[in-house]
Amino acid sequence: MAKADRTATMNRLHSAARLARTALAARLLAHGFYAGQDQIMLALDRDDGQTPGALADRLGVRPPTITKTINRLQAQGFLEKRNSNSDARQAHIFLTDAGREMIVAIEKSVKKTEKQALKGLDKKEQKTLAKLLARIEANLSNEELVFIDDEAEPEADAKPDAKSAAKAEADADA
Repeated sequence: MAKADRTATMNRLHSAARLARTALAARLLAHGFYAGQDQIMLALDRDDGQTPGALADRLGVRPPTITKTINRLQAQGFLEKRNSNSDARQAHIFLTDAGREMIVAIEKSVKKTEKQALKGLDKKEQKTLAKLLARIEANLSNEELVFIDDEAEPEADAKPDAKSAAKAEADADA
């Protein structure tokens, strides 16, 4: 693929991701949620009582970011912090009854955004898109895909130590 085509493809990918986030954010705002808060709520719905550090790891964000968001959701009455029974220095985060009631609204907002984004794509196209996006995610996170049989061909201009450098940079950010 020519460099101009790759650039255009990446620009479309960025644009689609930005538009999807904007559409979801508008729906969530109608329920009093800001971007990112929905992910914490859904993570706790799947596994209530996580520590802030576990939530940060699960969502791929830094602990200070998660702490600010937890505090905002707690002020809104959607979450509560409880001290750990085994370690007084540690807190666990739980959904409140009000938070549990909001899960349905969050899930509906996500479903409506998915429906809007995938409108006009048949099931086969959606499956293909999911596979292509999974490959892009794996490429960018330096992970291998289990369901892809063919090996990725190295780029002619790729540095042999690019994977190591990317991992070191990611570890430094952690």
